[in-house]
Amino acid sequence: MQYPLLPLRGVLVFPGLVVPLEVGRERSVRALEQAWDTEHRLVFVSQRDPREDEPNPEDLFPVGVVCEIKQVVKLPDGTWKAVVYGEERVRIDSFPDKEDYFLCDVEPLEEIPAPDNEETEASMRAVIHLYEEYLKLGRKMPGDASLSISTEDPGRLCDAVASNLDVKIEERQEVLETLDVQERLLLVHRILTKQIDLLELERKIHARVRRQMEKTQKEYYLREQIKAIQRELGDHEDPAGEADEWRKKIKDAKLPEKAEEKALREVDRLEHMPQMSAEAVVVRTYLEWLTNLPWETRTEDVLDLKEAQKILDEDHYGLSKVKDRILDYLAVRALQPEIKGPILCLVGPPGVGKTSLGRSVARALGRNFVRISLGGVRDEAEVRGHRRTYVGALPGRIIQGMRQAASRNPVFLLDEVDKMAQDFRGDPAAALLEVLDPAQNSAFSDHYIELPFDLSHVLFITTANMAQGIPQPLLDRMETITLPGYTEEEKAQIATRHLMPRQMQEHGLQAGDLELGRGVLEQVVQGYTREAGVRSLERQIATLCRKAARRKIAGKGRLRVTPKSLEKELGPRRFHAHTLRREDEVGVATALYWTEVGGDAMPIEVTVVPGKGNLVLTGKLGEVMRESAQAGYTYVRSRREELGIGDEFPDRVDVHIHVPEGATPKEGPSAGITMATALASALSGRAVRADLAMTGEITLRGKVLPIGGLKEKTLAAHRLGVHTLIVPRENARDLEELPAKVRHGMDFVLVENMDQVLQTALQPSPAH
Repeated sequence: MQYPLLPLRGVLVFPGLVVPLEVGRERSVRALEQAWDTEHRLVFVSQRDPREDEPNPEDLFPVGVVCEIKQVVKLPDGTWKAVVYGEERVRIDSFPDKEDYFLCDVEPLEEIPAPDNEETEASMRAVIHLYEEYLKLGRKMPGDASLSISTEDPGRLCDAVASNLDVKIEERQEVLETLDVQERLLLVHRILTKQIDLLELERKIHARVRRQMEKTQKEYYLREQIKAIQRELGDHEDPAGEADEWRKKIKDAKLPEKAEEKALREVDRLEHMPQMSAEAVVVRTYLEWLTNLPWETRTEDVLDLKEAQKILDEDHYGLSKVKDRILDYLAVRALQPEIKGPILCLVGPPGVGKTSLGRSVARALGRNFVRISLGGVRDEAEVRGHRRTYVGALPGRIIQGMRQAASRNPVFLLDEVDKMAQDFRGDPAAALLEVLDPAQNSAFSDHYIELPFDLSHVLFITTANMAQGIPQPLLDRMETITLPGYTEEEKAQIATRHLMPRQMQEHGLQAGDLELGRGVLEQVVQGYTREAGVRSLERQIATLCRKAARRKIAGKGRLRVTPKSLEKELGPRRFHAHTLRREDEVGVATALYWTEVGGDAMPIEVTVVPGKGNLVLTGKLGEVMRESAQAGYTYVRSRREELGIGDEFPDRVDVHIHVPEGATPKEGPSAGITMATALASALSGRAVRADLAMTGEITLRGKVLPIGGLKEKTLAAHRLGVHTLIVPRENARDLEELPAKVRHGMDFVLVENMDQVLQTALQPSPAH
């Protein structure tokens, strides 16, 4: 036979008895609903460990009872109340797979009846006599407990008595599993005898305590009674003393009114719990979190703008826009101390100093600093915490960070906010909406703390490599500041001021152990790194430090590196300081593109061969880039005569467009004018200038449309030694964001159509 199964905690149902039960766990509720909707039959089995919230089949006893469900009522708090009648004992043979509730195959168990003789009758009388004595000793039992055993069936007598005994679940289960009624009578007799002995000992303890106190001292009497019981058990801990310590901690913590009330209620609960119970441990952990959070503790802001400017300049070179924003905030704080903390989002490629900038901001403000990484977080509970009903529950990362900060107004850095994910456990980005909203975060609610916590005084700084990876509702709550990258001069300054001293210290070198000749750092920047940030540059400096350390240990003195000996220490140069192309070429143009690690450049090659008018595109191009190539091809075809292209195009030639590197996926419309330029060059025989790069989207009529990421692309062109850059005229406003040295050191050609592009990019025809 197959029935739904409902595990019981600390409760056991016997055949022949009507038992009311409360059902609250989700799997148990589904099993109850399934049974109620079908045959009204349900198997009840007790758990071996009542503390287990989600038991497995091996956590259940093998013998249970098939019961008929008489009544089911849903209570207002979401739990269910059922009245069941036990029918017969069963043994559980197997558990067919069922995800939402337990389903089991059972085998009915037949009782072995007791012989109808005087011995059985005597055993029954002895059990009834001991049970009546058990009740007289003051055990609190149901009002009809004595009437429920008035039966002439010895098996039912044992079941009724065992169901009313306050004993361990293992002892009652033993009664249930004993099929021989004669043996069951003897087992119940032994259990009753043991319980009566324990009750008599308990009465002696009560009497001893009563003699030690006056009748009017009720509270003192209760405490002494607990102590007397503990002396009998060998447990000398004093729960009252622990509760007093917690009350003192709560008073010293200066919690808000609501938090203090809740904490004191938890202390009252703890005072009446067994000291080693699992629930007591949960309450203690909760009280520790409440009392250790910085509810009122705060640091005083340093409002000296000159000192803040000095600290920011010491820690970071450049980054003037971010520094200005922090100084603006300090100025407003001086005028309005109660202003809420802004939400800053630093967006830029790796290695430009986003994370370390957060530490510098905290130092400039005189605030505590805390950082958490959100990369790979996919569970909402990581932000909002777990509810205390779960085993091992903890607050979310926000509350954990506030405890670590030890003040209510720290600088809180949320790193890699664009790397969060989501799955069936929720969307952590949605949970951050409340955290990063100045209008709402004054009462942030964590599932574990269950109390509003004020985050409005926190200066939140988030970092991301790409703004596109941040959900729009979250991005809307933040002020975005872009850090595009550094120029070669800025990298050299950063290496001199910050990277070299730090790496020398980390490698245990003294000032004279490593000496770099004039221009060495500039050559390292130009020849061994090509990135927006400085991480690769720092790795190269670390390599030089390791070689200096090895030379020092070998007793060979200091390591002096000159421009001529640099390749000996770091190997051959990886990059050249000039453009991708050294000479003007026909059919090759340089395009600038944007990536999450900064801007870069790539050549676009076009070759024309005899054929039938086919257009071939290679280089692992995306759909948008393929469409840009086709648009450029159509434009060049429409301008064939003006460009001086021969009559064999397009019908008697094939055009092949290739974008290296072929294994790297490429996507985006900003290479449109570059493809058209390379096509026009290959078909007309006019070479493309090697010192020039371009970016822009093309239309069929030759108009040049604006693009994004111009700042990153321009810095990449500057690193490559490009002197002339063709950009859409509508992007002229973006040039103001470029560093002054880059802006003044390059020639920007603003164009509106392809005629202007070709006029600038193509060399005159060989015929001229």
